[in-house]
Amino acid sequence: MKVFLSYAHADAALAERVCEALADSGLEVTDPDRDHLPGDNWAGEVARALEESEAMVVLLTPAAVSSPDVKRNIEFALGAKNYSNRLIPVVVGNLDRFPAAELPWIVRRMPWFELNDSETEPPKVEPIAEAILSHA
Repeated sequence: MKVFLSYAHADAALAERVCEALADSGLEVTDPDRDHLPGDNWAGEVARALEESEAMVVLLTPAAVSSPDVKRNIEFALGAKNYSNRLIPVVVGNLDRFPAAELPWIVRRMPWFELNDSETEPPKVEPIAEAILSHA
């Protein structure tokens, strides 16, 4: 299953660790920052990746909730049939770090996963991978 990973550029180090952990769980992860080269038509490549993916994991951090790109990715996933029941919000760290009002309203009403943002341990993504695969 192809999974699109959405996150703020400020969270690239965490996203790389999550990407590796999800791939180790058997998922094919598309990370726009990692998968596209300088000179590529970045917007076109991201659009193609969004259309080809079957699930989206959104890493929600203070930087992500204020990112227009992350918000657009969420809006796309909410309206696309290929993401039905496979938009997976992941709150990174303590939700108290950013106001819940900053989260898109629909995401506040969805169940989400929590992820520790420890730099010393691999992210525990097994429940996330299981949720995605259960809707395959």
